[in-house]
Amino acid sequence: MKKIAPVFFLLSTLFALGQENEIPKFHSLDANFYYGSIVEHNPDISHLITGHPTGFILTYNRKTYGFEKWERRYNYPDFGFSFIYQDLKNQYLGENMGLYAHMSFYALKRKFMFRIGQGVAYATTPYDQNDNYRNNAYGTHFLSTTYLMGNFKKENIFEGLGVQAGITLIHYSNADLGSPNHSTNTFTFNLGLNYMLEHEDIPNYIPRGPKEKYTEPVHYNFALRGGVNTTGVVGSPQLPFFTIAAYADKVLNHKSTLQAGAEIFFSRSLEEFIKYKSIAFPQQTTTGEEDAKRVGVFVGHKLTFNKMSLITQLGFYAYYPYTDYVDQVYNRVGLERKINDDWWTSVSLRAHGANAECVELSIGYRL
Repeated sequence: MKKIAPVFFLLSTLFALGQENEIPKFHSLDANFYYGSIVEHNPDISHLITGHPTGFILTYNRKTYGFEKWERRYNYPDFGFSFIYQDLKNQYLGENMGLYAHMSFYALKRKFMFRIGQGVAYATTPYDQNDNYRNNAYGTHFLSTTYLMGNFKKENIFEGLGVQAGITLIHYSNADLGSPNHSTNTFTFNLGLNYMLEHEDIPNYIPRGPKEKYTEPVHYNFALRGGVNTTGVVGSPQLPFFTIAAYADKVLNHKSTLQAGAEIFFSRSLEEFIKYKSIAFPQQTTTGEEDAKRVGVFVGHKLTFNKMSLITQLGFYAYYPYTDYVDQVYNRVGLERKINDDWWTSVSLRAHGANAECVELSIGYRL
């Protein structure tokens, strides 16, 4: 299994936070040029680090001013889309182009901005066993990608125009949708400009007001998760998996919900891995008859932004008869979208520390 950062995954609906059509909308654009270095998080990619990557980040933002209560709770964040181009300065890695959804948060009287973006990137020269066998970082053209940005920012200095500067971390991998998948992390310094489209008519921020106490009784959830992944062995096929989960949740306030439950995992890739190990390494202990099912127990937290939520969970395989595949402790990070009062859907990354196993698509029912 290959290493990737266990962070937000496939954030395709982050911007759809349920605003009403009659709410005024305000927008901004920004552009950053960056220069950086690929971090050697794994010695297996050291031969791919031969230069200093450069590129640019183009961003469309939807500004918030507190017209909805959730905006005030999070200090008036921005959300929108980003496009990132990166020249990795290595003939085997080539160039990457990514499209992201992002969300930006502010501090220090809105002089400091922290942004997280998640999306899909296209790698121009992924691994090929004949033509590009040296690229063991990307096993597929299409990659999952995350970027984290911290900028000191000043808006609307003159006629809507402002400046910003800071650092950005850009991550690419494919979460074992294909092998090899050692991934890359690029640490960069960025400098850019921003422009507020409605700079002549910027509203005042609506005051937050007093905190509102809010809670709910315990609710019960049932979820079905699924997707495809590989064994992590180069050349292994994409095979389906699915998970059945049941858990309770307790809403503490408008932002936080605690979770606890159990789930059972069915994985065709683990079945294939057991078979592969029994044939390729007959001198070892794998016989090929081992049970590939796993049963996990987990606790978690849900951070809610209107209809969208960030979910983080930590679990333990209480039943795990074949232990040579991944660690017994697992973690899940993802985004959940409320459909109505009963139904929700999510996309999440399940990993073992920094070792990703799969991307999960889920549908759930909340009693």
